[in-house]
Amino acid sequence: MLHLFQIYLFVAFAGMAFYFAFRGYRRVYQNILLGRSEDFSGNTAERLRTMLLVAFGQKKMFKNPIPAVLHLFLYVGFVITQIELLEIFLDGITGKHRIIYHAVEHIPALHFLYVFVINSIEILSVLVFIGTVAFLYRRFVSRVERLNKPELKGFPIQDAATILISEILLLTCIFSMNAGDSAMHIKEYGEGYGFAISTFLAQFITHFDYTTLHLIERMGWWGHLSLVFLLLVYLPYSKHLHILLAFPNTFFARLYPKGYINNMPEITKEIKLMMDPSAVPPPADANAAPVKFGAKDVFDLSWKNLLDAYTCTECGRCTAACPANQTGKLLSPRKIMMDTRDRLETVGAAIAANNGIWKEDGKSLIENGYVSIEELRACTTCNACVEECPVMISPLDIIVQLRRNLIMEESNAPTEWTGMFTNMENNGAPWQFSPQDRLNWTKE
Repeated sequence: MLHLFQIYLFVAFAGMAFYFAFRGYRRVYQNILLGRSEDFSGNTAERLRTMLLVAFGQKKMFKNPIPAVLHLFLYVGFVITQIELLEIFLDGITGKHRIIYHAVEHIPALHFLYVFVINSIEILSVLVFIGTVAFLYRRFVSRVERLNKPELKGFPIQDAATILISEILLLTCIFSMNAGDSAMHIKEYGEGYGFAISTFLAQFITHFDYTTLHLIERMGWWGHLSLVFLLLVYLPYSKHLHILLAFPNTFFARLYPKGYINNMPEITKEIKLMMDPSAVPPPADANAAPVKFGAKDVFDLSWKNLLDAYTCTECGRCTAACPANQTGKLLSPRKIMMDTRDRLETVGAAIAANNGIWKEDGKSLIENGYVSIEELRACTTCNACVEECPVMISPLDIIVQLRRNLIMEESNAPTEWTGMFTNMENNGAPWQFSPQDRLNWTKE
């Protein structure tokens, strides 16, 4: 009866977790699709290579070796420990105990492989524990500057703490499960499973009776499973969604040189007409929608910009490298990404609440508690933020589009900029000299 109860409880728990997780991931997907279309077809081989090097191989992380190694512990540990989760799921569905172990117990080669994999998982779990404690220390004790900026107050800092503490609890449950199981195996057969670390830990609890050991093992098993399910549901609301989105985001990265900024076709057409007075402009389409210059809200950004926002790890490497931020200006590229994601979440929730229809709320991504004009004007378009991002996010692309909207649709630019624009239009250069007078200084 207890055996069937465990199966029913596992299936019910798993069903609820997957249902709510699906809703969360679908919400993120639907929100990303609110952006305008952008073509990323072609260059498949180069895109796969970039994804493998940057997302899987952590290439850009190793510019800073110490945090890179600590992050590698967590990353590899997260990937490898999911192998043991496979056996936990099989045990839950069948109501058995260590179903894979017993299936290979009398097959020497497979038995050796099983023990090797579990030992690898346990060693990696220790490294994950070291990395997690180190990250907690860096964030809350030594207080690394880029991890303690104003934009991280409130939920962002709570989110980081939640994930790091959950990692420690997950590891505690793994070792509780394996140590309790190993201790029972020692009491019954005189030896453990051959798992190095859990067998060592089991020595400290073998004096407990079998019922207590079974309770320790079950608490670890259910505790680990519960935390996995809870994190699965929580992930779509957390910055740690980058664990999944780093792969598509690097695959769809913009492969052109970082100094390249997309031209607007409508402006390019007007400039060509201006440069060639004999050219005949094409007839205007009376039914065409008005052309929008730049971006004012999340609808005006591309789906890739919105994917960038959800992929942001909030690590702050972009902000730490930003020369404007270093000189005390308000601009923080990380905050640009966080503001874009926050605005997208607000818009997405409003659309969902109104049966898929968007009703203007009188706000936009510019100002209204999101990206300020002062931040946009502080950007020097140097690409330092783009270069530093470990998952190839481009805050600069969003900044440029928002700034274009301010200047070209709102006529909102500093006087100095307006003078430069006028000179470029009239003289073909930022200076107030005609082309024929520009070199007169050489005659003096």
